[in-house]
Amino acid sequence: MRIREFISPYSQMRWGTGNSMELVHQKGKNKGKIVLYALSTCVWCGKTKQLLMDLGVDFSYIYVDLLDRKDLDTIYTEVKRWNPSGSFPVVVIDDRKCIVGFKENEIREALGT
Repeated sequence: MRIREFISPYSQMRWGTGNSMELVHQKGKNKGKIVLYALSTCVWCGKTKQLLMDLGVDFSYIYVDLLDRKDLDTIYTEVKRWNPSGSFPVVVIDDRKCIVGFKENEIREALGT
């Protein structure tokens, strides 16, 4: 799913919720710095988050579509640095590896689980 699908004249009311740009932290086993960029309405993003929780790893996540406009631009620029297509979910591991989409085997392999 791409963020552009959410930025349209018909969805402007979704933005500006006042939510801050803070990442939500999920405690677990330390497997490095893991960040999940997701959309709150994306099924594959939810599956990726659930997989990370099931694996019991320490990770942080942020729902990009729930950010206010200013923070959205900042985070989306970061997402596009890792994934120029701008699709979700995006998992970044140790600021070195990026996995785009729900790729269970690739995520498991990257985390050594």
